[in-house]
Amino acid sequence: MALSNRTTRIFFALIAAPIAIGITLYGGIPFLVFGVLIGILAYSEFDNFLIAKEIATNKIFPFTAVLLLITNTYFDFIDLGNLILVIIILLTIVELFRKENGYLSRVGGQLLGILYIGLFSGALIELREFFSFTEYFYYQGAYLLIGIMSTIWICDSAAYFLGLAFGKHKIFPRVSPKKSWEGSIAGLVFSIIAMLSAKALILDFIGWDQALIISLIIGIMGQVGDFVESIMKRDAEVKDSSALLPGHGGVLDRLDSLLFTAPIIYLYLSL
Repeated sequence: MALSNRTTRIFFALIAAPIAIGITLYGGIPFLVFGVLIGILAYSEFDNFLIAKEIATNKIFPFTAVLLLITNTYFDFIDLGNLILVIIILLTIVELFRKENGYLSRVGGQLLGILYIGLFSGALIELREFFSFTEYFYYQGAYLLIGIMSTIWICDSAAYFLGLAFGKHKIFPRVSPKKSWEGSIAGLVFSIIAMLSAKALILDFIGWDQALIISLIIGIMGQVGDFVESIMKRDAEVKDSSALLPGHGGVLDRLDSLLFTAPIIYLYLSL
């Protein structure tokens, strides 16, 4: 007997969530490998968007660039600005020697994917390692990231279910026809509640003002990230980024909000 899509989603989440939490708590090289895996899989899905647009993509250089951007956040072997500059220069040269038409679309599309996936996935590593200056504080990065992931899940769930029940006014029908202002506001409210609860339970090392600002980033920019991924799929004329995660679609479908908010939260904490 085939499981319903909702049952499949719940069953997969019950298996995947403890694994993700365990790796996040452990940190170090295992979490770096986890971040690299997310980045490579996410870029593979982005690459399929470009292929759907009939853009001839390179199968080696962009994946290598994404790998370098993510691993550089952990090992810091080169200044990030210099690394991005090298990637742009090499990509423009590599694509110069390819015979396929559409140089601008090839370079532009692949560069967007490299920076979007590479930098945003790398921000997950940056957040996990943010409190790595002493062994005593090292687990704080894990607690923060778990709090962020939990808040995103609660925000998404509230926006979906309450939007389904009460949503009447569409936000961006051209991009995502089912999302409403009512659902979006519900997601924001529950994002604030979830992050402030996380602050009270496990994030005692950040201030209430920081918890509030992070909740606003998640509640607003997390939903923007969802729209960004939606418009990519709509432009590529695909329903899901892939069928990799049972009941959830692809990596980009599941982690679009997390990938979009991670660099913003990291910038906020850094500045």
